[in-house]
Amino acid sequence: MTLVYFLELEPDEEEQQQLEQNIQVALQQGGIDLEDAIDLRQIKNLKLANQMLKIKRKAKGKQEQENQQANIRAQAESQADAAEKIAMTEVQKQEAISGSKVQFEQASSQMEIQRMQLASQLEQQKMQMQHQFDMQLKQMDMEAVGKKEQMIEDRKDKRIKMEGTQQSQMIDQRKNDLLPIDFEKQNEQAPVA
Repeated sequence: MTLVYFLELEPDEEEQQQLEQNIQVALQQGGIDLEDAIDLRQIKNLKLANQMLKIKRKAKGKQEQENQQANIRAQAESQADAAEKIAMTEVQKQEAISGSKVQFEQASSQMEIQRMQLASQLEQQKMQMQHQFDMQLKQMDMEAVGKKEQMIEDRKDKRIKMEGTQQSQMIDQRKNDLLPIDFEKQNEQAPVA
């Protein structure tokens, strides 16, 4: 039976300082974390500790690269989302502006229609009033003409009556052989009817 012995060689002071210096540099450069440094200090085999330091640095670099790529993807997604939101906002804004323009045009058209209807009503009322005034003027003219004709007829009737009375008096004067009659004086004395 063969016996195998493992000897664990502890690094000397200089090697230990070299390892500590490597750990410090790796910590300062962000190649390893504090937890990794603690784990590395506990490894007594210097070769193994340095190999582990390399592995940890590579793993940390790979993890940082993955994190950076994840951040880039997240930023790209965020920017795409933001661009999409901006585009949607712009579309909504344009729709709102378009809707407002349509409403404004409709309101303007409605107001123009109402204005035209009101103008038409006012014109119609004006024409009706003008027609009423014309009718009243015509009626007043007709009444004035009627009164004038009535007055002419009344004066004609009065003259005919007067002529008849005068002729009757003249006939009576001839039959009865009376003195001449002054009709002008008689007309001045006669009451006006």
